[in-house]
Amino acid sequence: MNNPAARDIDPVPSLRHPATIHVTEELPPVAEAAALAVPVVEGEDLPADLGTDWAQLAVVGFTGAVGQTAVLAGPDGRALVALGVGDPTMIDVTGIRDLAASFAHAVPHHATLAVELAGRDLSVSAAAFARAVVEGVLLARWRFFVGAGGDEPTLTRLTIVAPAAVDEVRAGAERGRVIARAAAISRDLSNCPASTLSAVRMGEVAQQVAPLAGLEVEVFGRAELAEMGCGGILGVNQGSVEEPRLIKVSYRPDSPTGHLGLVGKGIMYDSGGISLKPSDESHAQMKNDMTGAAAILGALTALRDLGCTTAVTAYLCCTDNMPSGSAMKLGDVLRMRNGTTVEVLNTDAEGRLVMADGLCLAVEDGVDAVVDVATLTGACLRTFGIELAGVLGNDAGLVEQLVRAGTATDEPLWELPLHRPYRSQLESAIADTTNMGGLNAGSITAALFLEAFVEDVPWAHVDIASTAWQPAVRTWRNKGASGFGALFLVEFANRFEATGARR
Repeated sequence: MNNPAARDIDPVPSLRHPATIHVTEELPPVAEAAALAVPVVEGEDLPADLGTDWAQLAVVGFTGAVGQTAVLAGPDGRALVALGVGDPTMIDVTGIRDLAASFAHAVPHHATLAVELAGRDLSVSAAAFARAVVEGVLLARWRFFVGAGGDEPTLTRLTIVAPAAVDEVRAGAERGRVIARAAAISRDLSNCPASTLSAVRMGEVAQQVAPLAGLEVEVFGRAELAEMGCGGILGVNQGSVEEPRLIKVSYRPDSPTGHLGLVGKGIMYDSGGISLKPSDESHAQMKNDMTGAAAILGALTALRDLGCTTAVTAYLCCTDNMPSGSAMKLGDVLRMRNGTTVEVLNTDAEGRLVMADGLCLAVEDGVDAVVDVATLTGACLRTFGIELAGVLGNDAGLVEQLVRAGTATDEPLWELPLHRPYRSQLESAIADTTNMGGLNAGSITAALFLEAFVEDVPWAHVDIASTAWQPAVRTWRNKGASGFGALFLVEFANRFEATGARR
């Protein structure tokens, strides 16, 4: 790495100060739970715990509507957070996660929090309630900050008070902790400055987290990539002083029920190369062009602890994309891992080049299905805005599994058509294909390019360019690089079912 001082920044600070999660039958003392969430149902009597009435709450505009909060001083010095839940019969797991985040945001200076298991009927189990609470609180309190006080934890203890079903609640809370940690790792990496998190450092991080999660890691450098014929990764890396890395991460359960391949775009910083990006806010965001790789690595750290029975082989295709005298030029021809030649018409369409090599390798592993995750096209952002990611694929059953996983985790995916007549836009006069289609349907033509490297294997492509950067905090979602993808990937891998043999 060219900047030794950059090593002062930890790429995964979330691992340093994990909050402890406690499940108890009685509310602990103030020293262990300085703030307590008190659910308030719109239109019903207030809980006696609050020590106030509706007239007092009306003064501050609190009505009990979903997500509203009002902070009151309890008689014992504890902060009591009136938390509006609206109609509790309408609250699902997504709603609980959001409410838990609203509670955590309402008392930002309290490092010890408590939530009581809902005493009324909900549409979710006690375990699901606990899981959603833990996810919502931990992700709302996540922070990547390298300024003064940045190393101080924002949360040290979360207590869930469960007078009944304690074992069930404890299991759900533990599940939530593991999943939230996976998302936090993805966020950490996506927010880390590119001068710190090079492709080389990404390989080191993978090796660092592997022992914590029962993963196997192999890291391939420039020389090995040349021997492997990975011309896409090497071509994009030509303009950089930093070496590329292909990071193979494997999860191997004892009795696997399927074998899933994952491929992540890991462009550690994307200047656009010779096709230089404009010097605007979007250029400053390009440290997050490796969110696909970050989400996959984060998700893999959760699989063993959740008892996932799907074997997973992941390829994280990592390099930056920089302009220099040695950079890849427009009109250059690259030869990919499977021998396909690609004419480069735009050096800023680089993510598909590195992932083509990763897809080839995943297919060679004999996986039952392969899914790639990438911040791939601005067209996806124009289509969906910041709340939906796009998904395309050659197998309806696989796409449906991904959509369901996104719905379950509130990382929603929306299917776009893989309209193959548009493949003609990628025709080249001198090579097998170009790396760029026409002005329109950019998300579709990018997916069609990737499809050429999966042979007859069930495959889906998830374009997260729309969701990888959030302009403001939304419940448990952070501002900045979002790390989007870890949650739905954990859910997807745990419920993965092979849709059939290779076609």
